[in-house]
Amino acid sequence: MTDSVETEPAVASQLFGERLDVARAFTANLIAQGEERGLIGPLELPRIWSRHILNCAIVAPLLRPGLVGDVGSGAGLPGLVLAIARPDVEFVLIEPMERRVAWLTEQVEELGLGNVTVVRDRAEDVRLARQLDQVTARAVSAFRKLIPLTAPLLRDGGELVLMKGAGAAAEVDAAAKELRKFKVHDVEVLTLGEGVLEDITRVIRAQVR
Repeated sequence: MTDSVETEPAVASQLFGERLDVARAFTANLIAQGEERGLIGPLELPRIWSRHILNCAIVAPLLRPGLVGDVGSGAGLPGLVLAIARPDVEFVLIEPMERRVAWLTEQVEELGLGNVTVVRDRAEDVRLARQLDQVTARAVSAFRKLIPLTAPLLRDGGELVLMKGAGAAAEVDAAAKELRKFKVHDVEVLTLGEGVLEDITRVIRAQVR
């Protein structure tokens, strides 16, 4: 298996800085256990860094100190990666599946991530002690379906930071009704990592008020 695993790209040190060793430990755990535990597919190992770890880490500068929720955390992409890169930010990882919650909880403990809380629940049912400042999600659902799941979790003036694919702009156009209903404003599609990463990252960023 090790022959098919992507070598750590040099840019990883730039994105993680002094947190690189923690990122390496998480990536090693994902490589060792991810396929077996149904977190990633076998075809992901040759691009584990470029397609997954760094793809998430490039979003870290968009976050602000405060409370950030990650909806549908799954393997910890982007929630755990962002928590590693931004120890100054508090994270709530929201995940309904028990086996994934077990994985996330193990990683938080093993990696010593004191800025992370894991909550087992569906986004539409979760009741948090305080409203979120920002919320993120990756590969969860179409933007128009994500809005009802994420916008209600935010405080007034809170921000969506949602990782999307090449069709991000079209997803925004298709969500006009939901944008109005949930008072989502200032919607923009950001392209991150050009000239830095092998796979660029697209983010839909918007305010809820």
